[in-house]
Amino acid sequence: MSELRQNIATREWVIIASERARRPNSFTEHRQQLLTAERPQHDPQCPFCVGNEELDLEVDRYPSTGPWQVRILRNKYPALHDNGPLVRHFEGVRRNINGYGYHEVLVEHPHHNTTFGLMTHAEVRLVLATYLSRGLAMSSDPRIEQVVIFKNHGERAGASLQHPHSQLMAVPVVPGDVRHRIEEARRFFDDTGQCVFCAMLADELAQRERIVYANDDFVAFVLYAASSPFHIWVLPRKHRASFFHIAESEFDGLADVIREVFHRLYYRLNDPDFNLVLRSTPVKEAENGYFHWYLAIVPRLSYMAGFELGSGIFINPSIPEACAAFLRE
Repeated sequence: MSELRQNIATREWVIIASERARRPNSFTEHRQQLLTAERPQHDPQCPFCVGNEELDLEVDRYPSTGPWQVRILRNKYPALHDNGPLVRHFEGVRRNINGYGYHEVLVEHPHHNTTFGLMTHAEVRLVLATYLSRGLAMSSDPRIEQVVIFKNHGERAGASLQHPHSQLMAVPVVPGDVRHRIEEARRFFDDTGQCVFCAMLADELAQRERIVYANDDFVAFVLYAASSPFHIWVLPRKHRASFFHIAESEFDGLADVIREVFHRLYYRLNDPDFNLVLRSTPVKEAENGYFHWYLAIVPRLSYMAGFELGSGIFINPSIPEACAAFLRE
């Protein structure tokens, strides 16, 4: 029989549709487009490829001299602008803020035909370290409340360009979704005296049914109440509310788990489209005992339809334990 499961960190319900669940290998993509590795290493039409650099948009690059490995650019079509003052307007029920903030693109690699699962450990580590350095730079602006770091890979995940890249946005408000997650975490802490994410992590480590990969610093697992097939969280073993307080010694472990998980997704699911999202506490909120930063990895293998839109409850046509076992093999 199908069952409803709840994510205790978000209090969101999902339906695990056991009676019509598909085998994990049925989600392997039957692609009409080329796999990432099958594309040319250089695309003369790609604005992120070597030789096509739009230097007027460049914020920084590493290394600073010689051939670059990663570049940080201002988005050519930004949703937010970091020039001018932050202005708030309140008139009756109408309230708005001018579009102040930051919108940058991190070009992850000089090659057009790679992705996290194909990069070396050092290359993935550099991308993650750049997340930290640019996030800290944005956080230093007193007008910024939240830094959002994400990666879209593939058309179904919202990527308009194939070249490997991530985006960083900083906004002058705490988004409602972030606030909701924080409030749920605080409620669990008030009720139990525990961090809900630490509790989930301890349970996953005890059961080991849904773990995909783990090392001394991080654990990757398919969620018990996964809202879609192969929905994975990567949690640090050490409790921290903010990614921007990560220790230098943890970067090797983070690069290892990210590379390993994406390597398995690439080869077992045939280079699926996916979203990667960093979940972290607002920049002005101190370390606390109830929130715990993590990375969410969402392969785009199913679609949202009317029931999901009408109820907010997702139907997952896969069994999380089977998905994790498939990736562990």
